[in-house]
Formats: sequence, C-alpha cells, structure tokens
Amino acid sequence: MTKRVALVTGGTGGIGTAICRALVDAGFRVVAGYNSGGNHDKAKEWQEEQRKDGYEIDVAYGDVTDAESCAACVETVKELTGGSVDVLVNNAGITRDGMFKKMSWEQWNEVLSANLDSMFHMTRLVINPMLDKGFGRIINISSVNAQKGQFGQCNYSAAKAGIHGFTKALAQEVAAKGITVNTVSPGYIMTPMVAKIAEEVQQKICSTIPVGRFGTPEEIARAIAFIADESSGYITGSDLSINGGLHMS
Repeated sequence: MTKRVALVTGGTGGIGTAICRALVDAGFRVVAGYNSGGNHDKAKEWQEEQRKDGYEIDVAYGDVTDAESCAACVETVKELTGGSVDVLVNNAGITRDGMFKKMSWEQWNEVLSANLDSMFHMTRLVINPMLDKGFGRIINISSVNAQKGQFGQCNYSAAKAGIHGFTKALAQEVAAKGITVNTVSPGYIMTPMVAKIAEEVQQKICSTIPVGRFGTPEEIARAIAFIADESSGYITGSDLSINGGLHMS
C-alpha cells in the first residue's frame, strides 16, 4: 500500500521535529517544510541528523508568509513523493512580543502573517486534492495563549485564536468529504529555545502549571499522530488542549 503523505510546516523546529518523527513512526511519508531564513544547508544538516537516528524525512523550502513560496513548497512535495498531501500540519509560527501600547504595525503584521495567513496559504493548496481523493487531515497548531490570552502577546494571541475559528468553519465545509480539520493547543513545551531560559524563570513558569512541569515535544507529536490516523475520522472541528492543566475550558 502506498504511504500517505504528510507535510509539516516548521518541521525542523523543536516541536516540528517530534511531529515529523511521530508521523514516520505511524507509517506516513513525511516532508518537513522549512524556512530557516533561507539557510538550506541547515535544513540538510537537520535531515542528515534525522537519518542517523533512523528517520527518513524529506525537506521542502517554503516561506509560509508568501503565497508563491508556499505553492513552490507543495510542488516540491509532489516531486519528492509522487503524490499530493494527505496530512497537513500547520505548525510554522513566530512571536514578536511587546505591550500593545508600544506594538508596531510590523510586530502585529509579521505575527498575523506567519501564524494565521500562513494557514490560509498552505491549506488552500492542499484542500482540493483532498476533496478529490475523499480523504484528508488538516491539523492546525494553536496555543494555550489563544484561549487565555497572555500579557505582551496581543498579536500572537489574536493570531492563534483566529486558528480556532478557521478550523471550526472549514471543518463544517469538508466533513462530508472524508476530511477532518482540528486544532491542537500546546502549553509550555520544553523545546531547545525554552531550555535556554534562565533556571529561575523556568521554575516560576512551572509553579503555575498544575502538573508541575513543562510538556515535551513528543507529547504534542503523539496527539498529532493520533488525529492524523485513518481511524480518527469522527474527530473534526475540535481543539485538543495539551497544557498540563494551565488553562481548563
């Protein structure tokens, strides 16, 4: 049987890497979308690191804020795999934090573009082939801060909250065609970036989380693999919160 094709944007980052690996373990042909500031060598090095650990993962460049670059990324996926995207994980995103009274248009626009517009660019490129095929999984990565808000993150919270509305609306449009659309909302996850935060700051954050620790990228990835599975077709328009009890709704 031909493997289903999964594309993970932001696939070479901390959470993205775990998602890619989990999907490989689940039997998918996985392509990691990357930007890395156009550093293609860095992506190739990442790919080689995965290969050494036993994971064959293709890479495809794409600037998710640019529609033409997204189209080129999806075309690369087709060339690499010989098929269309069956599972799209919209994982790419950025932060540009700052108090709203001091926030510039650039800080607002960059975050909305990278976190919300990107979802439009990528999803519109894969939705019609999914409809033709009668199967698809679209999984959008949001954030606990979309649900509860966060000081200094009006732009990020707004963008991530927008993902929920997009997910619920699109899920209704495509549910009858075998396509599910869901959101996963991580809390504080121990990525390499978070690991660089001062120990005392980490402890302060952990004190606010009922389970008393950061989550792991693998815990997020496991949920993604579950939602992407063939047998998860009755789950759509949902949001799965993985935040250690930081916010309960």
